[in-house]
Amino acid sequence: MGHVFGRGTGALPWAVRGEGCYLFDAEGRAYLDGSGGAAVSCLGHSDADVRAAIHDQLDRLAFAHTGFFTSEPAERLADLLVAHAPGGIDRVYLLSGGSEAVEAAIKLARQYVLEIGQPGRHRLIARRQSYHGNTLGALAAGGNAWRRENYAPLLVETHHVAPCFEYRERREGETPEAYGQRAADELEAEIQRLGPETVMAFIAEPVVGATAGAVPPVPGYFKRIREICDRYGVLLILDEVMCGMGRTGSLFACEQDGIAPDIVTIAKGLGAGYMPIGAMLCSAGIHDAIAAGSGSFQHGHTYHAHPLSAAAGHAVLRALIDRNLIARVQRQGETLDAALRDRFGQHAHVGDIRGRGLFRAIELVGDRASKRPFDPDRRLHARVKSAAMEEGLIVYPSGGTVNGREGDHVLIAPPFIIDDAQIDELVTKLGRAVERALS
Repeated sequence: MGHVFGRGTGALPWAVRGEGCYLFDAEGRAYLDGSGGAAVSCLGHSDADVRAAIHDQLDRLAFAHTGFFTSEPAERLADLLVAHAPGGIDRVYLLSGGSEAVEAAIKLARQYVLEIGQPGRHRLIARRQSYHGNTLGALAAGGNAWRRENYAPLLVETHHVAPCFEYRERREGETPEAYGQRAADELEAEIQRLGPETVMAFIAEPVVGATAGAVPPVPGYFKRIREICDRYGVLLILDEVMCGMGRTGSLFACEQDGIAPDIVTIAKGLGAGYMPIGAMLCSAGIHDAIAAGSGSFQHGHTYHAHPLSAAAGHAVLRALIDRNLIARVQRQGETLDAALRDRFGQHAHVGDIRGRGLFRAIELVGDRASKRPFDPDRRLHARVKSAAMEEGLIVYPSGGTVNGREGDHVLIAPPFIIDDAQIDELVTKLGRAVERALS
């Protein structure tokens, strides 16, 4: 046993090489990366253009602190992101990952309301069964009970409303549109309960990732959310760390819902696993309020806008755009969805198959008719993960899907370069893994 403090105490295979959609361990065994790690490796594991961009930047400049310099890769990446961002998004704050991006978004929201003379606005509203990161501010925003439990005494006050979770929450006879309005109206009720003058922001994932498994909103839900935020002067923060950067079939996931946020966070697919990078993007209005007021955002990190990471991010984003990979995500996403429905659509213990683009999930249930989850002590999701690894497949199962304790799902988020034969391989191996876990 080595000295690495890992996520758990068990031994793991050593990853030594990556090629396309596969990772290889020290024993030479291949694993199909059916989840991109955690929806990270959108370009696969050996992209020549990204590797070349990193090598080129390393030969010229690895690091320059942003207290003294900007850099060409940071400026190029910011320009390219803004050129393709929704609505009035105009500024990019580059960071090292998703949790940092969410922390920056929350702090920016607070500084913004101070700059515009509304210091009473300090409350943040999020949704139950959400995940926004593991640092304390991001964890406080998250609404997953299990992740919050141990650290509850350390977390700042955050208020949570219902998620938009059609499979679990839509009532019998209720249309998806009517359900979406009802779910969104919980936000308005909570704003009114707290007092509109005290609420600074609402944060949500357009498509919920780790805690619930690729849960998309119903039609009209986010348009109603946008209307409510505008009515009460509440900032809308969208967390696209997992679902953004093409993963759901549009560069920014919110494009498919016809809205634009005030602040949006991205990471994971922005670096595609080649370098640690994330970003917080905001509207011109937010940036200009600070520029005209105190003149600086009271926040920062040592590796903020790191040139080497920015060069990698720019190469990834150029690949997504220039290779028409977003359209490929749409096509292969439909192929994956069809394959999952063919294999699991009538499975006695698969209650729901859901998602967008190459961001899909199956939810495992003890009983399809009642949607009853399995006993959490069975740790079915962990058994699926282990069985899948034995099959040579990496997927991203999680527990607590229903309420933070009960429920199991398997998240599937392969590289955008996955082909039809590899989709067949993924679904076949997943099928065997599920059966082994259930036995």
